[in-house]
Amino acid sequence: MSYGKNDGDAWVELTVRGVVQGVGFRPFVHRLAVQYGFSGTVANDAAGVVIKLAPPLSRVDAFVRALRRELPPLARIESISVREIDCAGKQDGFRILASTGKGRADTIIPPDAALCRDCLRELFNDNDRRYRYPFINCTNCGPRFSIVEAVPYDRPKTSMKVFTMCSSCAAEYEDPANRRFHAQPNACWRCGPVLSWHDGAGRLIACDEPPAAAARALGEGKIVAIRGVGGFHLAVDAAGEAAVCRLRERKGRKRKPLAVMVRDIAVARALCSLSAEEEAALTSWRSPIVLLRAKEATKLAPSLAPGINRLGVMLPYTPLHQLLFRDKECPAALVMTSGNRTGEPICIASPEAMERLAGIADFFLLHNRDIVNRVDDPVVRVVAGRTVVMRRSRGYVPQAVSLRQKIEPVLACGAELKNTFCLARDDRAVLSQHIGDLVRPQLLHFFKESIANMKNLLDILPRAVVCDLHPDYLSTRYAEGLTLPLYRVQHHHAHAAAVMAEHGLDEEVLAVILDGSGFGPDGTVWGGEILLAGLSSCHRLARLEQLLMPGGDAAAHEPWRMGLAALWQAYGPDGFAQATAGTTLAGIDVQKREIIRQMMAAKINSPATSSCGRLFDAVASLLDVRQVSDYEGQAAMELEALSESTGNGSLPHLGGREDLRFSVMLEEKPEVMVIRSSPMIRAIVDALGRGVDRTEIGLAFHGWLIEAVTAAIERLAKRVGRRKVALGGGCLQNGLLLEGLVSSLEAAGFVVYFGENVPVNDGGIALGQAVIGGLLARGEGRKKQEFIPEDAAGKDKTACPLCSRR
Repeated sequence: MSYGKNDGDAWVELTVRGVVQGVGFRPFVHRLAVQYGFSGTVANDAAGVVIKLAPPLSRVDAFVRALRRELPPLARIESISVREIDCAGKQDGFRILASTGKGRADTIIPPDAALCRDCLRELFNDNDRRYRYPFINCTNCGPRFSIVEAVPYDRPKTSMKVFTMCSSCAAEYEDPANRRFHAQPNACWRCGPVLSWHDGAGRLIACDEPPAAAARALGEGKIVAIRGVGGFHLAVDAAGEAAVCRLRERKGRKRKPLAVMVRDIAVARALCSLSAEEEAALTSWRSPIVLLRAKEATKLAPSLAPGINRLGVMLPYTPLHQLLFRDKECPAALVMTSGNRTGEPICIASPEAMERLAGIADFFLLHNRDIVNRVDDPVVRVVAGRTVVMRRSRGYVPQAVSLRQKIEPVLACGAELKNTFCLARDDRAVLSQHIGDLVRPQLLHFFKESIANMKNLLDILPRAVVCDLHPDYLSTRYAEGLTLPLYRVQHHHAHAAAVMAEHGLDEEVLAVILDGSGFGPDGTVWGGEILLAGLSSCHRLARLEQLLMPGGDAAAHEPWRMGLAALWQAYGPDGFAQATAGTTLAGIDVQKREIIRQMMAAKINSPATSSCGRLFDAVASLLDVRQVSDYEGQAAMELEALSESTGNGSLPHLGGREDLRFSVMLEEKPEVMVIRSSPMIRAIVDALGRGVDRTEIGLAFHGWLIEAVTAAIERLAKRVGRRKVALGGGCLQNGLLLEGLVSSLEAAGFVVYFGENVPVNDGGIALGQAVIGGLLARGEGRKKQEFIPEDAAGKDKTACPLCSRR
């Protein structure tokens, strides 16, 4: 719209929605308005940023284009609405006004951002008044979501409200030409937060330089609890095997990989192989943990990531981290793991940490800036040249996902493992920070606390609640306890919908969901499905061959049970004993094996599952990679690492021996296609008997799964006329599998989508729940989704309520 033809007395008002508060947007608008010769005002309000421009208005169009083109680094515009308003009176110059706080909150609080280059230079400039100040920040970096209490985002509504700015900081804050103009966390040595140094019992130790004391302790192999931006870290020398083992023992974290923070990008290059995309992710303002291929010969402790060929690496992202690593006594690489006891939320308050981490930490490095919203480090991995978020937290939350369709205000409660929740309204959905595995009361409290905080920040009052079909999830029980209309969404439909929502897909797609487990409406455990999925419809077209899970959930923790189950399915009761004798499972206690055999024969506590995760467990067991797991996904991760260690031959998309291309068998049943895994299992047993190296067998298994899924998709696509494929589920955290599937399906002519900014694992499932539930609450789409039991051939087709309302 052009405003140059009728200047008159009319003003123009622009309302800007998006990430526009706390990112230097108002100072940017001020500079731009002055540049274009406008008088007027700019202010935060609950909806975003409101700009009022006085006539003459001939340059409004150019101003709006520049507004979109020249954004500050952390800002993101979702929409700009423009309207004429009555004369707002005589205006000399352009002013930034105090925030109004009026109206419904519709702005997006920015995520916490890593230290910028300008602040880093000042931090180590001995002529700068913030020389070595551990809380230096500006409008381009520093804490945001972690300190905010309410919107609009202004200092009185953050935990910085208790720190009154000194005259120098106040002058910067009021100067439109200054980088700290309206930087809400602005502070310095005279007026801001300070550090303190404490022993393992929490007693204050007099110390002029707490970072130097911490560096010295870390160099001596001590464990230091460090209060950071979104919570505590437990830090220890990553090269000290004894120190790392001591941390594992004290924290109760046996073998789960530990993340490492390194001094700089040069150290990262020395320890790991880095692609350009991985380096870009490491050095981005989000500063995530990046899963990198570790080099074989390093001086790091072997127990950092046992059995895994990748290392989670991040760079120092706060001024405090930089001060630590610049000290000559600090090791070049530090373990930086979450400051909590295993299974509990990350600590955020100093008294809480000194109580809960007593007996783990030898020292505490504390500060007095309150953390309002606990937020863990994010985890990403580069796959097929794209950065894929595995854990969405600091640096990503609370950025919104834009939706193609408007939905009712809803709360989606997510899954049990890797829980996040989602609050959505209209065309915007916000995933929470990583909550964790929702299996303990402490995590449930964190879950409830975070929902309350996020509802307040987003000003969303849900009109409906959405949960998983599984009746025993704590998230399901929480949803059931609310006095709201309740929608239950099948686990794998939610996985598919999350991918669709992220990529703006509103038509039906072929969805490949390769997952650990999900409650199936037929009474079985799902996890290896191909669905014809829409946002309000879902029909299962194919699945992996079912295996029994002897012992139920115990089979998810003891892969040897799944190894025996795979042999039972592949060879039947008559051939089971002989097949077992030819594998490493013959080493399992004979009484245990007999009990499992009897359970499977009688189908006692042995539910059937099509889970891809359990199939990975079975193969890992047969190859003697892992018989008992210490953490979720361990067997699959170690199998991937084993398989990546070879690369012979020409197996499509992977590299491998041509004579180990296991045959693909697709069985057409009346209502569902079955991808038979039994021939592949028999081929693995045969290859082991021939002495084939297990690394090559592991790679061949990945190749078989990729070829089998591709073959199934090609056949189903002809049947349903779809060429778009959505990939989801926790098994796709396996880069070998995900990259192979993308390559294979694209080579077959399909357009492939998968979670990039939203996790493919259960950390993204709440987004899918929110979109499905929000549409159902609005009255759009079917409230029943088709699933026909396989024994229903010849019977009336009955629909199962995969998405049902209470």
